Amino acid sequence: MAWNKLGVIGMDTTNPLFFIMNLIPYLAEGLLMTLQISVLSFFFGLCLATLLTLMRVFGNLPLRTISRAYIEAFRGTPVLVQLLLIYFGLPSIGIKFDPVTAAIITLSLNSAAYQAEILRSSIKAIPETQYLSAESLGMSTFQIYRYVILPQALRTAVPALVNEMVALVKESSLASVIGVVELTRRGEYMVAYTFRALEVYIAVALVYLVVCLALSQLSKVIEAKFRIPGYERGRA
Repeated sequence: MAWNKLGVIGMDTTNPLFFIMNLIPYLAEGLLMTLQISVLSFFFGLCLATLLTLMRVFGNLPLRTISRAYIEAFRGTPVLVQLLLIYFGLPSIGIKFDPVTAAIITLSLNSAAYQAEILRSSIKAIPETQYLSAESLGMSTFQIYRYVILPQALRTAVPALVNEMVALVKESSLASVIGVVELTRRGEYMVAYTFRALEVYIAVALVYLVVCLALSQLSKVIEAKFRIPGYERGRA
């Protein structure tokens, strides 16, 4: 079977399973863009989330108010609307981004709101006795958070942060709306070329499923590695 202009094996087979298997190499090229967007969005989101958490936990009233307003704004509006606002709305005031950059900025800003809540909740979840015990040893507030609170909080935040990464992988499919050629967009091209939407979207869904399952397993490995002795949590 020859390779056609889309770079995939000829689609003359009537076997749906064989058709789906032939799509995987073509979709894998879109997966690289999906992972690039997801990883960068997670990293930039985590950086911003750290700042928002510091403002929320240690800041004065104005800083706490700004942090909370940001978090509520991005958690309370759809990601798609945020993406359309940044890509189509900002050019009206002279701010323009290419599709990939707009997607990364949108997902980073959105993810930061969720990651900030994850980090804040993890800090608040540490028993107050930990703080009091460290204080009784003569440690300063900075030392208490640096050596006692934050190391434990980061460990407990790992599963939720990995779940956020899984969510970003799935939400990156929205970038196809503004023309980013990622996994979903590649699937759309193939549907337009073959008119076999059922098989194509099943293949796309399977690729997403494999990636998300792999990340979920990674979460379990990391959680087991950094589990805090004496701080076990029940498993379902």
